[in-house]
Amino acid sequence: MKKKIVALIFAALPMFGFAANGAYPLDKVNIDLTDKAAMQDGLKTFANYCMGCHGAKFQRYERVATDLGISEEQMMENIVFTDAKIGDHMKSAMTDAQAKQWLGVAPPDLTMVARVRGADWLYNYMRTFYQDTTRPYGANNMVFKDVGMPNVLVSLQGNQVCADEACTTLTIEPGTGSMSAAEFDETIKNLVTFLEYSANPVKLKSQRIGTYVLIFLVIFFVFAYLLKREYWKDIK
Repeated sequence: MKKKIVALIFAALPMFGFAANGAYPLDKVNIDLTDKAAMQDGLKTFANYCMGCHGAKFQRYERVATDLGISEEQMMENIVFTDAKIGDHMKSAMTDAQAKQWLGVAPPDLTMVARVRGADWLYNYMRTFYQDTTRPYGANNMVFKDVGMPNVLVSLQGNQVCADEACTTLTIEPGTGSMSAAEFDETIKNLVTFLEYSANPVKLKSQRIGTYVLIFLVIFFVFAYLLKREYWKDIK
């Protein structure tokens, strides 16, 4: 039993190491979980560019459609590219067995990635892939050094390369991407917004309930204080 616990701890160390790495300055991103249009756009990007390898297996298509104001027909026609049903979990199109055969390891599920990494980390990570021919998939990342993942969004952003020998800054080769820098940043922000929602679908509801509870406690305190004063007014 102790050996299993130790193995789990060592397996988790790289994840915490990368999450805590503050070597690269992170731009702040303002996430608005009330912006359904942003989350819908983020869902589209996630389905088109991420779900070929990654899944969100703790989410259901039906729940996402309901929360984001999408009809079941729109979800099935535009988001679901497999034989999955509307009530199924959002699993990757690639099975774990296929992933291990083709990639050597199954890519991580992304349902909770925003909780593990944080919105700022994700926003900067997706924007800082750059060409590196020494890497297995031809790409590296400023936030996650020596990442084992290709730059799946290169057709949108363009081919990003090191601007200097030390690779302290990056530049995009003109004419290689379908989006401007501002458009790409907005697309990534929307993707992160969807992932932030996915990590905690009831966050806004929890915040509303918390507000109601605090209001109730304030009102209860006032009545409790008045009642206490009434009981103790004749006691010297």
